[in-house]
Formats: sequence, structure tokens, C-alpha cells
Amino acid sequence: MSDIKAATLEYATRLGDDSVVLGHRISEWVSYGPFLEEDIAYGNVSLDYIGRARMFYTYAAELADDGRDEDDFAFMRNDREYRNLLLMEMPKGDFAYSQVRQLFADVYYTVLLPELLQSKDETLSAIAAKAIKETKYHLRRSRDWVLRLGDGTEESHKRTQKAVDQLWGYTHELFDMDETEQLLADEGIGVDVSKLRDAWFKMVSDILTEATLTVPEDSWAVRGGRTGYHTENLGHMLTEMQIVHRSHPGCKW
Repeated sequence: MSDIKAATLEYATRLGDDSVVLGHRISEWVSYGPFLEEDIAYGNVSLDYIGRARMFYTYAAELADDGRDEDDFAFMRNDREYRNLLLMEMPKGDFAYSQVRQLFADVYYTVLLPELLQSKDETLSAIAAKAIKETKYHLRRSRDWVLRLGDGTEESHKRTQKAVDQLWGYTHELFDMDETEQLLADEGIGVDVSKLRDAWFKMVSDILTEATLTVPEDSWAVRGGRTGYHTENLGHMLTEMQIVHRSHPGCKW
């Protein structure tokens, strides 16, 4: 396997991991939403991310060409083999916490996907084209909720600001580059995410300010997801997510 093909396999797997982990976290709100319409919205957004993960994993399996399929990538790897960003695996917390995490992720995809759309890799570009449409809706929803919660009651403001402060340190990893991603960026296949930080920060800062929330100082940062070092939250989540598939390997429904 060439260096470019191996790097593309790793890249597709990372993007799939981001999507499946966040999709599962969002699904944990199904039947727990504050009202019926929001409950349904959570299910729809979760399915968008799971669908995105399937496309990335299917492409990764095609590149690997070793007999694995999308289910093997999702269900047959442990937490140290996952390469998702840490922000995606954080527990759902309360409603404000989930909405702030969703805002951070939605703005990230808002600046990332148009760049991935320009990829010389036709499959990655096609996945980005589909995901861009979904992300516009996702961002509209998470932005509206953060505005409502931040500029709402004293309690909702307090909880939302706490969530911003607790999650901020996990956002720095979104814009880190390593050798794999730099190689693909240089080849016009991947995205140089280090160049997206300013656009992300402006969009997020504007929304937080409008929501009467304070933008935190960059006083701490946690990294490790892209190299397989995760919080304990991912292991617990994967145990639940993978139990049926691992208990009945090869089962056809």
C-alpha cells in the first residue's frame, strides 16, 4: 500500500470515528428531549452523523481491502484503536452541555466541509457535499438553542456558561495537524485544519457573545484522540455501542 493510500485510509477512519462517536452521543438524548419536536430532531441529527460515519467507514474498508466492512470499523475496534477527537466522546451531560458541544462541532464542520469538498479524492469530496447540506441545519439548530439558553433564565445561563468553560479546552485539538494530515493536505486530498481556527473562533465567539456568554481564555487544552489516547468516557460508550455486535459476531438480521 502506498504512503498516500495508507494516509487516506487513516484519514477516512478518523473522520468516520468522529462521526460515529458524536452520532452515538446525540442518540443518547432520544426519548429524553425537553419536548417531542426536539426529541425527534435529536434522532434525525444522530442519524445524519451515523450515515456520515458509514460513508467514511465504507471508503476506509475499500482502501484497506482486507475483508473488513463498515461494521468491523465501528464495532470491532477498542478505544485505543479509535482516532476520534476528544470533544466528540465527552458524555452528554445536561441539555446545555450537549448543545454547547454540538455548537462547537457544528461550527467546526461548517468551516471544514467546504474545504474537504475541494479534495482531489472524489469519494471524500462527495461525502463532504452531502454533509454540508446537513450541517447547515445542524448549526441553525445548535445556534438557536445556545442563544435561548445563554440569554434565557438565570439557571439556563449559568449551566450554559459552565458547559462552555468545561468544553473549551477540548476544542484546541480540532485544529492540530500531524504528519498524516499534513501529507494529505500537501497532496490536495485532506484539509489543513490549522488554517481554520480563526474562522471557527470568530463564528463561535460571535454566537457566544450574542448569547450573553463569556468566551473563555485559552488557559488549558487536552489532546490525544488522534493518537488513541482517550478519556474513560469513550471506553464506557463503546462497551454499550458494541455489545450486540460483539455478542453475536457475523449475525445476519
